[in-house]
Amino acid sequence: MAEIPWMKLGEVAGASLNAPPAPFPQTNTPAENACLRFTVSGNAVFTGGAGVLALASARALLEHGLSGLALLDLPAALQKGSPHITALRRDFPQARFVVSECNVTSEENVQRAVKSARDALGPLRILCCFAGLPLCVAAEEMTFDEWRKVTDVNMTGSWLTAQAVGRHMIADGTGGRIVFISSISAHRVNYPQPQMAYNVSKAGILQMRNSLAAEWTRYGIRVNSISPGYMDTVLNEGDQLAGHRAVWADRNPMRRMGSPDELTGPVVLLCSDFGGSYLNGMDLVVDGGGMVF
Repeated sequence: MAEIPWMKLGEVAGASLNAPPAPFPQTNTPAENACLRFTVSGNAVFTGGAGVLALASARALLEHGLSGLALLDLPAALQKGSPHITALRRDFPQARFVVSECNVTSEENVQRAVKSARDALGPLRILCCFAGLPLCVAAEEMTFDEWRKVTDVNMTGSWLTAQAVGRHMIADGTGGRIVFISSISAHRVNYPQPQMAYNVSKAGILQMRNSLAAEWTRYGIRVNSISPGYMDTVLNEGDQLAGHRAVWADRNPMRRMGSPDELTGPVVLLCSDFGGSYLNGMDLVVDGGGMVF
């Protein structure tokens, strides 16, 4: 009978990948320490990398020191986001970039894209899973194919990518940070739009985060998630959503939607070398206080 691979708690010895970070050098100025506290190092992989939220967060990580970036997305999305990706290359000439077509619902696709990123950039230290698919359909009218497509992209796609990147992080022995993008939909039922499959898929991400945070911490991999509220992106634009936008604003203490740039601070915190070094297995709700209602 095969031995069951029980989880092991992380070591606390000085050589452990979970050891406390070294204190800031006393020779630094306060301003230098402030910058160092939120330094981001190494290479990152972004799924859904051509989307508005992903590109804003990728820019923020590059501003904080990221040295390499792999943007994975579907061909149509990469084409649409091409001007913004070109701007990143121009604004950060010292960074290395990989742009790859990738369908996160295909295990073969994901493994190939992640391996390509590892081969081109070197060890992967950060994964941010932005790939996601919304669906607003009444539960009694939803088809099986619609259910499967949403859960495959949002939940299974996040798992396939995390597993592929996590294997490289473990093999390289460098540790890392994984950030799943969940949603307030994981915590409560949205109103007024019906989106049961989306809600379930985002709730699954929270338990996936917990499980991986428990299993992979011993490898120096921190796994966290962010649950954005309604963000002012192209997905939430259009006259047909004007009534919904009014309801969303009315049910939020700040009476507005979030800006993509307002998601970048939490992303930097969770991906940073020092600022987020003791954050593991947690979810940051970024919704302007909407969850209090």
